[in-house]
Amino acid sequence: EYPDVIILDINMPGMDGHNALKEIKNHSPGLPVIMLTGHGEILSAKEARDGGAFDYLSKPCNIDVLSERITEAYKQGKKLKSPEEKRITDIMIPVREYAILSGDQSVKDAIMTLKASFTSGISTSCIIETGHCSVLVGNDEENIEGVLTIVDLLAAVMPPYLSSPTRSAEDSVRYSSMFWEGMFSRKVKEELGEMKISEVISPTPRRINGKSNLMTAAYMMLKNEVRRLLAEIDSKVVGVVREQDLFLEMEKLLKR
Repeated sequence: EYPDVIILDINMPGMDGHNALKEIKNHSPGLPVIMLTGHGEILSAKEARDGGAFDYLSKPCNIDVLSERITEAYKQGKKLKSPEEKRITDIMIPVREYAILSGDQSVKDAIMTLKASFTSGISTSCIIETGHCSVLVGNDEENIEGVLTIVDLLAAVMPPYLSSPTRSAEDSVRYSSMFWEGMFSRKVKEELGEMKISEVISPTPRRINGKSNLMTAAYMMLKNEVRRLLAEIDSKVVGVVREQDLFLEMEKLLKR
């Protein structure tokens, strides 16, 4: 009569799971419900989320996954209310805070522009929180094509043979670093500065809905091995969320 957690199927004779969820929430708003279905689809999952379900899992469900979600649902149920959490747009760096350069401009322009942003950050004593170590590449705020980072610049000065696809490449260049004296300066002065930004920019970062929760951003970064995501609202890029933005939010949550 007084369960701590409900596991609810969707396809059932009579009342289906979504209607049952509505009745449960009307009776006990704080009772966590896990939807379990063999016919999962995005619209059904959204309906379950909007109806207040704790989670939506597909059958057959790994028993360890189900057990973990039951435990989490139980903990949340005892608190009765989920803690309010910021969204991507609350912690991202807005597009207006970035310098936007064209892909046809030189890498030298990008380096000088990026250095100027460091100087500005130092003067306002907020470089740790707002220093983003990158410039946006595109025509304007509504047409962002990508992000040029310091890592991209470092990759651009690497000797081309290091990226050889042959299996024996690693053994072949084992001692090469002994002969790199002066190579960094030469690469930067003679090659890097004159290259176009479009030649060294990394692939366009993945996009994330600016209204998404922070766990989604953390998951996407880990899964795709990236350090930043373009945040968008209605298909328009509105900012960039970085790993350090999530880190700073961790620190703020712990201080509270």
